[in-house]
Amino acid sequence: MSEAAPGTTAGTPADGGVTVRPLTADDLPDLARMEVELFGAAAWSPQSLREEITGPGRTYVGAVLPDGRLVGYAGTWFDGYDVQVMTVGTDAAHQGRGIARRMLVHLLDAARTAGAAAALLEVRVDNDPAIHLYESLGFTRLGRRRGYYQPENADAWTMRRDLRAR
Repeated sequence: MSEAAPGTTAGTPADGGVTVRPLTADDLPDLARMEVELFGAAAWSPQSLREEITGPGRTYVGAVLPDGRLVGYAGTWFDGYDVQVMTVGTDAAHQGRGIARRMLVHLLDAARTAGAAAALLEVRVDNDPAIHLYESLGFTRLGRRRGYYQPENADAWTMRRDLRAR
């Protein structure tokens, strides 16, 4: 495997050689397509996505195949104390290959380096694969947020991970 460019992490054969790198405005068409495919009526608009990936305190990364196709994305917002995982998505055809895990580990490492004390997130209570991923990365459930996801009125677990402890 070749060495990754600064700010990126190179992939493995298991994940199709995916590289994790910062998202740019050039990624917006693929990002908007995946957002709708993955989240349907709850998808963020292209304008919201643009504002998210360029907003203050935001760190967004994409998972890119060797041929340049974007197959995943994830982002955080750091308020100076805690980091909030804003979104994680992997193209349906590439799920189950560890891509979301790689992006999250990348983001959590960056948050720890920036001085974040903890990471927080919300996840749909019926999203068992995501809950399993988060728990395997050390997140614990804090409580249930009723009707958090709109327009579906779906509940979410709020989860937390201490970033000071290893």
